[in-house]
Amino acid sequence: MARVTVENLRVPISVAYVLVLVALVLSSASVWEAHSPLVCSSLFCLGIFLAGMGSLGRVWCSLYIGGRKTRTLVCEGPYSLCRNPLYFFSLLGVMGVGFASETLVVPGILVLGFAAYYPFVIRAEENKLRAMHGPQYEQYRRAVPKFFPRLTGLNEPPRYEVDPVRFRRNLVSALWFVWLIGGLEIVETLHAVGWLPVLFRIY
Repeated sequence: MARVTVENLRVPISVAYVLVLVALVLSSASVWEAHSPLVCSSLFCLGIFLAGMGSLGRVWCSLYIGGRKTRTLVCEGPYSLCRNPLYFFSLLGVMGVGFASETLVVPGILVLGFAAYYPFVIRAEENKLRAMHGPQYEQYRRAVPKFFPRLTGLNEPPRYEVDPVRFRRNLVSALWFVWLIGGLEIVETLHAVGWLPVLFRIY
């Protein structure tokens, strides 16, 4: 019998996680809607802010990393603040989508899923960078934080060459957070008009 590893289970677990999350969003509504509209509005505004920061951050990263990824060791711009800024800004965007649901449960579930999945991705990419760039990567690793940015470390070149085709493609991925929030608003409207039943409410 083949040995079952975390790597083998990652895809089916991820699919199950997404399906459960979608089912939760479709069948539930925020408890704050009836009891505290101010909390609802505050959570939604926080979500929009974080999603905007996440989208802008991913666009910034794509300027530097587009077409290079592991092939070139990028150490400037957002990559001078931390070694994984693309994933850091993705986390902000994910949290933004979660808070836009006007609940605390959905962002909590999203953050837990992110924390369970992305360390494996980061570890695999760092192993590849270490194998490709050797001492240069080790020096970069010692000088720059792994995930949370150190704002005092920003280093930007006066000019930087950008692949316009890849940058345009990356712009689309940066908009996913906006589209997901739009999807949440559609679900909320369907709940409001009674076309989609609310089975329970969550905080």
